[in-house]
Amino acid sequence: VQLAESGGGLVQAGDSLRVSCAASGITISSFVMGWFRQAPGKEREFVGAVSWSGAHKVYADFVAGRFTASRDNAKNTAYLQMNSLQPADTAVYYCAASTKGWDLIQNEYEYDYWGQGTQVTVSS
Repeated sequence: VQLAESGGGLVQAGDSLRVSCAASGITISSFVMGWFRQAPGKEREFVGAVSWSGAHKVYADFVAGRFTASRDNAKNTAYLQMNSLQPADTAVYYCAASTKGWDLIQNEYEYDYWGQGTQVTVSS
């Protein structure tokens, strides 16, 4: 099983970035797809998640309407579109796949598979 993130990089404050998570070895339609991030010196935190069909989404409060999680089950790929990026968004971003119920998906310990992470750096 592999979740491969791509699309991170260095951007300026106010810019947008889309991170992709391509899965192999699993069929993501059977999984909730979540996004987490970890900034230097901080614990990993929940960013957002999208349900199996894409009909339901949930986000951390700090997202404040700036990020959108989505998925294309036909391509076996999940996405995180990030707009209005700020320096505080600088972190390694991880995608993860969970077979657990929707009420558990903000807990990183409820995820079965993780990607290797992609660095997002936002300069001021």
